[in-house]
Amino acid sequence: MTNTPSTSAAHGSPVLRKMSFLDRWLPAWILGAMVLGLLLGRALPGLGTVLESVKIGEVSLPIALGLLVMMYPVLAKVRYDETARVTGDRRLLVLSLVLNWVVGPAVMFALAWLLLPDLPEYRTGLVIVGLARCIAMVLIWNDLACGDREAAAVLVALNSVFQVLAFGVLGWFYLQVLPSWLGLPTTSAEFSVGAIVVSVLVFLGVPLLAGFLTRVLGERARGRQWYEERFLPRIGPWALYGLLFTIVVLFALQGDAITSRPWDVARIALPLLCYFAVMFTLGMFGARAAGLNYARSTTVAFTAAGNNFELAIAVAIGTFGVTSGQALAGVVGPLIEVPVLVALVYVSVALGSRLFPGDPTVPTR
Repeated sequence: MTNTPSTSAAHGSPVLRKMSFLDRWLPAWILGAMVLGLLLGRALPGLGTVLESVKIGEVSLPIALGLLVMMYPVLAKVRYDETARVTGDRRLLVLSLVLNWVVGPAVMFALAWLLLPDLPEYRTGLVIVGLARCIAMVLIWNDLACGDREAAAVLVALNSVFQVLAFGVLGWFYLQVLPSWLGLPTTSAEFSVGAIVVSVLVFLGVPLLAGFLTRVLGERARGRQWYEERFLPRIGPWALYGLLFTIVVLFALQGDAITSRPWDVARIALPLLCYFAVMFTLGMFGARAAGLNYARSTTVAFTAAGNNFELAIAVAIGTFGVTSGQALAGVVGPLIEVPVLVALVYVSVALGSRLFPGDPTVPTR
């Protein structure tokens, strides 16, 4: 949790009792942030124009700042000198890559066609969401569930590399090649490699570099004990402040689109709910079957279930337009993902001891 200085410390302490006030009521804060954003978007029609007036690539600057504030404390907690033990675990790396870049896009494609056969724009938007693997918010969910921070940092870095290399190719395959093979309608789309690179550099590169330098310089100046027991608890809550700010801004930007088409939102939400449940379950039980402990299984599960909504929205807007159905599908992504993955944090903690009996990395309640 955010008030614990390290993963190892978190695993050895009663999680729910030691949660901070902010952590304990996290679902309420997130729900409040979503409602506040929607109300602001409806009450102030010009707010979206103001928030969108400055962008990084196709992403609103306020959202970018919120994500950076959110990710920095989490990445500052990572013990970078211990990442070598992660890169040597082939089971972890191979399983995560297969789930993220083979299974995930295929599951989303299948769900989109099964549940939205009559809505091609929304279906295409969901396929794009499935291709955008998470490189940001997964760090928050993993940290809250007491996953392996070093493993999360490595897997997020791997996803960022594959995102640059594979996003366009997989988009072509799932929107044109595979539908053609199956006798289904195809969608023509060109993805901007530049937008993908900007997304990776801004939303991962900047906070990763800041977190790494903070860890190295802080330990060099004052030592690890001071850094983890004094410094990290001070900056830890800012991760959730950044998360809540990002949610408010995101839903303020898209409040009108969401509230004016509730039935469409519900149709889009159904395959997303199925997707998050399926991917989390495959990740958790697949990692358990591969012999990984609770901490790493949790990391694999959240990495597989999460999506890079900021990239998906940017690609949908840049390719199909801000008022398109594809863009709305991208916007509904975090509307469903945020509360569902928060709920899965509690599911992970609650079921940890049952799924991994005797595992010292399981958080005690």
